[in-house]
Amino acid sequence: MSKDIRELNPRQVWRHFHSLTRIPRPSGHEEKVREFIEGFGRSLGLDTTVDEAGNVIIRKPATPGMEKCPGVILQAHLDMVPQKNGGTSHDFENDPIESVVDGAWVRARGTTLGADNGIGVAAAMAVIESGSLRHGPLEALFTCEEETGMAGALGLKPGLLKGGILLNLDSEDEGELFIGCAGGLDATMTFSYDEQPVPPGYEGFMLRVSGLRGGHSGMDIHLGRGNANKIMNRLLHEGSLRYGVLIGSIEGGSLRNAIPRESMALVAVPAVRREGFLDGLGRLGAAIKNELASADPEVRIEAVSAASPELVIGEPVAERMLRAIHACPNGVMRMSCEMPGLVETSSNLAIVTSNDGAVTVQCLLRSSVDSARAELAMMIGSVFELAGAVAVFDGGYPGWKPDCGSPVLKSMRRIYREKFGKAAEVKAVHAGLECGIIGSIYSDLDMISFGPTIRYPHSPDEKVEIASVGRFWDFLVETIGKVSAG
Repeated sequence: MSKDIRELNPRQVWRHFHSLTRIPRPSGHEEKVREFIEGFGRSLGLDTTVDEAGNVIIRKPATPGMEKCPGVILQAHLDMVPQKNGGTSHDFENDPIESVVDGAWVRARGTTLGADNGIGVAAAMAVIESGSLRHGPLEALFTCEEETGMAGALGLKPGLLKGGILLNLDSEDEGELFIGCAGGLDATMTFSYDEQPVPPGYEGFMLRVSGLRGGHSGMDIHLGRGNANKIMNRLLHEGSLRYGVLIGSIEGGSLRNAIPRESMALVAVPAVRREGFLDGLGRLGAAIKNELASADPEVRIEAVSAASPELVIGEPVAERMLRAIHACPNGVMRMSCEMPGLVETSSNLAIVTSNDGAVTVQCLLRSSVDSARAELAMMIGSVFELAGAVAVFDGGYPGWKPDCGSPVLKSMRRIYREKFGKAAEVKAVHAGLECGIIGSIYSDLDMISFGPTIRYPHSPDEKVEIASVGRFWDFLVETIGKVSAG
């Protein structure tokens, strides 16, 4: 098979996706891709605007004779999660993504691929560009900063969109129709500390936790994968209690919505307890590896000799911080009773960093039940505030309540069965789809989310199934044609 994804089918989708891989678009740095999409719309002679939030809207008139058909909005987000393997040299703000065909899948070389949500963007571009598809009025809404807080969706103004049906192209299991999602809330806890000099007789070590699978903090939270911040905290907590380890600095995780894969901490260890510390670390590391043998078999825990830090986090604050992180809820809190197998409420302890006299801990809380999310926030706030930290909760966004009586859902289920000879599964997702926010602004929209099969999004293992992209495209085209025709 060719290694050039532009030769894959459907070519119109892969051609646009290839173009997107050449344009740097990490979340928060979408200037280049926004300019590209705006230019794309204008090159087709279509009404193209960029709103105040940085979203791009392209409008395509209805096929002659279909002007009175229902208006359809195709929605996808422009940005991608920038994650790379250790040792991979890649500048996400300047370098293109190098995609490769790997059997039945397309992946990237050591980085996230950006199929989330580049395939959705590419499919919307292909629809807008098509001269053969019959349809009613079309709008393509390309939102920004979805991965770092959904700023684009939150910045949408009422009255901007005209259509009554929204097809969100940002789901990750072909053959599944999503009709609901979780809302989210960011939690940021800050410990202020005084730096203290390291006493004589200490040696330096760099502790590293790596090799974890990571993944999407909503879609993958139920898989039991290791959290690098939680693992590092266990190492530091035991080291502090048993061997007098002092913490010079810590850095774990990088994105609020990705399960942290790596963490590093520079520590100082009393020289006289060096062997005991290393033996204890080996035993605890072996126990953690055993715990994660099935979910995260490649986890690596190591201590490497390093120059001792000159200054460390003051011990009173360090102890309270370690205890608070140890007690911080992480993972699945509750499963849904209404939809078996769906996570209702969860927390991802995403980031722990120290800098300039402060340790910052960030979590992303998710729930399809607003009161449950509020209770989880109270729980986390209580843990950290009792430990002396300042807790701030912001960036909240609403969930999307399922509507099993949706007319578009009924139509799409019929279309899928007729086209593929089997039933599409109807689900809700424990992730923050933009549908929740858009639906809160445009309350009369009939919304469905679907997409191709993507595995390990938000991690360098991200890959998209080639055949599923073809089925997704065929289903999208059929849906637009039949929904428009009524």
